[in-house]
Amino acid sequence: MSLSASQRRYLRGLAHDLKPVIQLGNKGVTPTLLSELDLSLSHHELIKVKIPAEDRADFAAVAQQLAEASQAELVQTIGRTAVYYRRNADEPKLALPR
Repeated sequence: MSLSASQRRYLRGLAHDLKPVIQLGNKGVTPTLLSELDLSLSHHELIKVKIPAEDRADFAAVAQQLAEASQAELVQTIGRTAVYYRRNADEPKLALPR
């Protein structure tokens, strides 16, 4: 699912007040972290993830890896924080604009 510009803007506004739900540790991307990311996305639909990385390229690579592994959309990155959105098919909580 690809997000339009207006949908991204709407989600960025909603994510502004959110605190990071998940923080990557020294072990990086692990199966446990991916299962927790999946569970958080299923429950919240819109989450922030704190990714401590050495430089921008490492951060971008990890952020994209998490998006692909969780089948979520990378909405925005700010500093070392990434915002992800994945619609809950059973019980959608957020209504996106068209």
